[in-house]
Amino acid sequence: MNPSRRDPVVELVIPVLNEAHVLERSVSSIRNHLQERFPFPASLLIADNGSTDGTGEVADELAARWSDVNVLKISLPGRGRALREAWTKSDADIVAYTDVDISTDLKALEPLCRGIWEEGFDLGTGSRLMKASEVTRGFKRDTISRLYNLLVKAVLFTRFSDAQCGFKAVSRRVADEVVPLIADDAWFFDTELLAVSEKLGYRIKDEPVRWIDDEDSRVRILKTAWEDIKGVLRVRRYLWTNEFRARRRKVRARARTNEAGGSCAESF
Repeated sequence: MNPSRRDPVVELVIPVLNEAHVLERSVSSIRNHLQERFPFPASLLIADNGSTDGTGEVADELAARWSDVNVLKISLPGRGRALREAWTKSDADIVAYTDVDISTDLKALEPLCRGIWEEGFDLGTGSRLMKASEVTRGFKRDTISRLYNLLVKAVLFTRFSDAQCGFKAVSRRVADEVVPLIADDAWFFDTELLAVSEKLGYRIKDEPVRWIDDEDSRVRILKTAWEDIKGVLRVRRYLWTNEFRARRRKVRARARTNEAGGSCAESF
């Protein structure tokens, strides 16, 4: 359990690229959930990564209307790039993200955050592949997702169940220490974050979610799958480097110090 008795401050990031047509509706829905059904103080950050359709202007209007909504504008596209910049600049205790389509039921945000703040986990991820998950999606997407996750487990020897669900929360420690290490700027960011975190010894909470496929999704499945496969092989090579081994030794040494009652102030 976190030694502090106060509630954690949570910042929920919504990475967007050309989503002007749905942004106001999505932000309004997410705000309502955070205000009415989420137990911790929370704010929203719209991370506009290279939109050209007026998304930035809509985001500015929403931030002017609501004090708990902020905007971060990034000139280049890429969900990973947007999350890395947003999370590393945040000063919240827990930083999280959800896709703008809200495919994942927001009820899962509370157990992810409680897992980090109260149960000793370092990061949490939604999973569409656990037995308790409720998923509505097409056969093609479901099959590709399952095959991809089997590949991740076979090549990287990981334990988490779903590498690419667009719903995650991380501790301040992970945001400061692990997120800057993640090289991918696009969709593979999620897999790389989970794999590197697990191999460094950070604890991951797998949370089953209720998830409904977005019929308006513009993700190019086969192209993204190929980029993800290349990413898996790149991370596999990274895990054998001296740089990674040195980081892992440092994390383990600090964990032993913490268990002995020492300070946890040191960071990478």
